[in-house]
Amino acid sequence: MKYKFLLVLTSIMFFLNSCSKEDNIIADTLTTPIANASTDINNTGFKAKWGFVSNAQSYLLDVSTSADFTTFIPNYNSKSVTDLNEMVVGLNTGTQYFYRVRAKRDSQISSYSNVISVVTTGTSNVPEDPTFLKVKVNKLANPFFVGMAVKANQLENGSKYDAILKNEFSSISAEYEMKMNPISTASGVYNWAAADKIVAYGNSNGINVHGHVLVWHGAVPSWLTNFSGTDAEFAAEVKKYITDVVTHYAGKVKSWDVVNEAVDDNSGNLRNTIFLQRMGPNYIKDCFKWVRDAANAAGDTNLLLFYNDYATSTNISKQNKMFSIVDDLKTSNLIDGIGFQMHNTYLSPTKTQIETDINRAVAKGLKIHVSELDIQVNPANDITSFTNERRLAQKEKYKEMVKIYNALPAANKYALTVWGFKDNESWIPYSTDLNHTGNDWPLLYDSNFALKSAHTGFLEGLE
Repeated sequence: MKYKFLLVLTSIMFFLNSCSKEDNIIADTLTTPIANASTDINNTGFKAKWGFVSNAQSYLLDVSTSADFTTFIPNYNSKSVTDLNEMVVGLNTGTQYFYRVRAKRDSQISSYSNVISVVTTGTSNVPEDPTFLKVKVNKLANPFFVGMAVKANQLENGSKYDAILKNEFSSISAEYEMKMNPISTASGVYNWAAADKIVAYGNSNGINVHGHVLVWHGAVPSWLTNFSGTDAEFAAEVKKYITDVVTHYAGKVKSWDVVNEAVDDNSGNLRNTIFLQRMGPNYIKDCFKWVRDAANAAGDTNLLLFYNDYATSTNISKQNKMFSIVDDLKTSNLIDGIGFQMHNTYLSPTKTQIETDINRAVAKGLKIHVSELDIQVNPANDITSFTNERRLAQKEKYKEMVKIYNALPAANKYALTVWGFKDNESWIPYSTDLNHTGNDWPLLYDSNFALKSAHTGFLEGLE
């Protein structure tokens, strides 16, 4: 009996000892700290804060001007702190900073915390870089067109628009006036006035002209929407329009968006447009063929043909459908490139998402046109003024986009086009779909034509 009692007692002691060791192991394992929003923000500093980590003896604080911490603020690279906060000092006015922390006990160090962004108060003393965009691009080993979306009434000699275009940009796209609705007033009847003015302006000033767009469901003239003929006659009208426009601008317009936004946002199928309904699922290929045939007949054998769409970096089903369309066109030698619109926000898409999307086109040997670039800073409609934090975040996002584009192989570069001159003239603040009620600042120039940090970010992306 005594032997059994000793055996049981020994077992209990072994179990308790084991549990104690496991508890010590668990207790000795440092969890990852959570960084909290900063407080006491002023012109030259702020208080960085984080949560308590059990068993930590100290914390290692990093502060940087870059979200990826490629550089550090002096004295803030793994700075040892024993408290749960630290007053970071000696910073620049009106500048964005980032901080993160790790917990430390003896030689053990935890993983990095989340990253907190903070902008010091005041206005940055660093002026925006006034270098002209195309001047810097043209000095690159592999330059590309720098584009701007334009309206015909902006193209008056001596205007501010005129000066900016001639100094900064090497390519133009019509924002709306080269679409079907403003040009085609009836079957075979055309109003060329605005489109001709845009094309002539580009041609006379040595600026590339990109045609936007031949077929888009959002710009169908009423006479074609209400067309009462057969489906075959409807298709013949579309062919005639395409042929006439391409012929009219042969040798003057160097590239065209042939079909725009043909993929549905939700289903990953073709968008249910009048063109799909009346011409069938092969309508995209038919339109590309008609453009190619018209260009060749007019002797314009170097005309570049693009498919253009938006939100393909984040919407994978849409991205996959777009590339299935592109693959079919490429097999028939009917496409030269893809227009990635890039109506982005300061938060999205991520660098990886953009690169993954674009690199699929690169792998197919296609030219890349970032065709409608703007970057929203108020996608959640949560600010009523353009804050320093959003200004700097937008600058970084423009820099990121340009850097991605500039890194492409030379053979795949075509143009990077900004979709509008001034914030107050952008389509974004007044879009009923986006519900911004006039509050967004998505472009390179403010309402007074002054350069923004976004412009400097564009330039920095070329470095």
